[in-house]
Amino acid sequence: MGDLIWIFVAAMLVNNFTLAYFLGLCPFLGVSGRLDTALRLGLANIFVMVITSSCAWLLNTFVLPHAPYLRLIAFIIVVASTVQFVEMVIRKMSPALFRALGIFLPLITTNCAILGLALFQTNRGYDFLEGLVFALGAGGGLTLALVVMAGLREETRVLDIPKVVQGMALYMILAGILSMAFMGFAGLFSSGGS
Repeated sequence: MGDLIWIFVAAMLVNNFTLAYFLGLCPFLGVSGRLDTALRLGLANIFVMVITSSCAWLLNTFVLPHAPYLRLIAFIIVVASTVQFVEMVIRKMSPALFRALGIFLPLITTNCAILGLALFQTNRGYDFLEGLVFALGAGGGLTLALVVMAGLREETRVLDIPKVVQGMALYMILAGILSMAFMGFAGLFSSGGS
């Protein structure tokens, strides 16, 4: 049980895909303008990551040992088909959210965090349960990064900020500060675990 908790915490905080590995920056910078949109895209990412994790484990366990050269292509196909499914469900269930997410929903297909999840999971040799916990932690970390950035961006709209750092310049500064803050978790957990 302790290993599962560590996998979850490490994926969410210590090795946050967005703020430590810089994966998933397109939605991080593109969809983090509004808090509600960022949260919903984060939840969609968690769903896609869990499905991708399950499929990656199945493929890696039963198919890819016989054809390892198909690994990357197989994972890309899994990610693309899962995102298409999520897009159809969101379009049917919440047309307003579908319109709010715009181009960023199909961009989950090219989100390197999703593909990175499948590759990291199989390279680390996680079993099915560890892979699911890893996916939940990584998706939770991506959602946390999106929500924190969206909250900061909403707050900056009401502040008197010099023109020289308004817009994307300010968002890049905020992203850098968030990244450094999350790097502190690495020291916290490495010293606490000794």
